[in-house]
Amino acid sequence: MSSTNTYSLSGRKKMVSNKKLTWSERIYLVAIFKGMMVTLKHMFKKKVTISYPEQTRPFSPVYRGRHTLMRDDEGRERCTACGLCALSCPAEAITMKAAERKPEEKHLYREEKYAEIYEINMLRCIFCGLCEESCPKQAIYLTKSGEITKADITRENFIYGKDKLVMPLEAAIANTNKQNQA
Repeated sequence: MSSTNTYSLSGRKKMVSNKKLTWSERIYLVAIFKGMMVTLKHMFKKKVTISYPEQTRPFSPVYRGRHTLMRDDEGRERCTACGLCALSCPAEAITMKAAERKPEEKHLYREEKYAEIYEINMLRCIFCGLCEESCPKQAIYLTKSGEITKADITRENFIYGKDKLVMPLEAAIANTNKQNQA
């Protein structure tokens, strides 16, 4: 019987033996029986598969969903294109371009500066929530709703621009009405 010393990555010494297998060990009947018992045990358990998309599982309370660029009480965009969300993003998934607000756009943007282009590459995003935490204007939120990004075959469809990110005006007005009633 020969044995050799090998070392694991953790630095602990491990003995390896090269002993001959007995006849009963070589035909693997015990191992096959154990494997069949595991299979039979799982055959009669409750199934964990769900019929998605007809059924969905409940999300965790700390679930971070799709990004939304918020509006204020008057329906104007909150984002001032300060770039803190893009700087805090570890995946570098956010890109933006700032622009100056014109006098006739006062009803659209809150501040003098706004995000003319705001894009999030959802293929790069790791949904860490750092963009939400770093925003001084509470302009970007990761929704708690169970909206999941649908599968697609082109990368361009996963780059979300302001058309997909900005909160719909109707939803902003509905939120204002709810707050006024409370």
